[in-house]
Amino acid sequence: MILFTALIDDAGLFPPTSLHMSDALERHRRDQERGDEVLTHRFLCPASRIDRLRAESFLPLRIGLIVDTPDVPPFDDLPVDFVEIRLPPDETVEQLVRRLDLPPGVRLFVEVPPGKPAVDVPEGAALKLRCGGTAAEDFPPAEQLAAFIRFCADHDVPFKATAGLHHAVRHFDPTLGVDRHGFLNLVLAVCETVEDRDPVPVLRTTDVGHLVRLARAVTEETAKRARRLLVSYGSCNTGTPIEDLRTLGVL
Repeated sequence: MILFTALIDDAGLFPPTSLHMSDALERHRRDQERGDEVLTHRFLCPASRIDRLRAESFLPLRIGLIVDTPDVPPFDDLPVDFVEIRLPPDETVEQLVRRLDLPPGVRLFVEVPPGKPAVDVPEGAALKLRCGGTAAEDFPPAEQLAAFIRFCADHDVPFKATAGLHHAVRHFDPTLGVDRHGFLNLVLAVCETVEDRDPVPVLRTTDVGHLVRLARAVTEETAKRARRLLVSYGSCNTGTPIEDLRTLGVL
């Protein structure tokens, strides 16, 4: 189903899974061999650990570089196709794009606060949406996510998502005392937005049956439009999302 094809980047190095490099790459290798179409087979690696990645015998086919260092390290020897970076408080997206000047074929995703989407995204750049984290305050309310999605749809700006999207359906996390966003909720919210409907109800619902019915009713054209906007999302677990979709019967 095109709605879920190449949806999930491999974020196994990141919390809460936080695999060691060798273990993360071994899992990625197995996923790559299985070739599940829901996975992008892109391995997300912090810039601070890129040398450790180089030291391993197995190299992923695609790498997303997550910039957690003062500068973007050289990566011309690696198959990097995405670079993801938080927008510094003293820069605009346009200024950041000019400063980084990435090589052709490398796509830049700039992380901005969900409640304050950028208004100066130059052609070729994209945005990144953080949907959760390690504390309750890291989880933006549905209204902020909806505003972000609307901005991207109105300005034809692609985006990817990260953090907190551990399961398909929105649910309460008693450990953090917060509702976790579901990745199926997010995908369907983008579909609602491109069809000029309010995405907030879909983002907020925990009604599994309702979400499944919506997913099955998405037309191919709407799915294509939605996935042109939502490029992918990073998941520290590459197995659970696929299991969720299969359990729900939407794959």
